[in-house]
Amino acid sequence: MLQPILDECWEPLRQAATAALDCAYAPYSNFRVGAAARLADGSIVSGCNVENASYGLSLCAECTMVGAARMNGGGLITEFYCVDAQGGILMPCGRCRQLLYEFSTADTRLMTTSGVKSMAEVLPDAFGPQDLTRIELERP
Repeated sequence: MLQPILDECWEPLRQAATAALDCAYAPYSNFRVGAAARLADGSIVSGCNVENASYGLSLCAECTMVGAARMNGGGLITEFYCVDAQGGILMPCGRCRQLLYEFSTADTRLMTTSGVKSMAEVLPDAFGPQDLTRIELERP
């Protein structure tokens, strides 16, 4: 599979996401996923999917990656990259886009199957903490 030509910003993320595949636990779907993000402090965190026999309790790679980010001091995501077992770029599912939004900056960029996109492009009109504040202010 041909990989897109990546600049210095994206190549370390692709490598980290690809390395995370080695830790994936996908005995039910056999669909291993690796994810990586650069945080605002420049550090890179990664995650992999972890399936469960009850299916609904399975964790996407983005979930374990965000957990790793929180465990390593937090920090907001500035760039994100996700791959399948063959190294192909994956677009995060809707649930994971919402998860990524919660921990992103206004300028966060994602590598997608159709090129680099902003968080606003992959999750337009996102629901977030700002909406909870607005709702609290509107209560009688």
